[in-house]
Amino acid sequence: MAKKTKSNKILVTLKCTECGTRNYYRFKDRRKKYKLDSRKYCPRCRKHTLHKESK
Repeated sequence: MAKKTKSNKILVTLKCTECGTRNYYRFKDRRKKYKLDSRKYCPRCRKHTLHKESK
């Protein structure tokens, strides 16, 4: 019989560093200790800005 395992992925939100809106959601491995960041388009700022992981 197969063992049930807990999922290692969690859902995190990405927040714009300039205006503070939460625009994107991504899955992240639970075991990773670093925070995600990437350059994404912010519809409120109307330009590409740095988005960082937030709760």
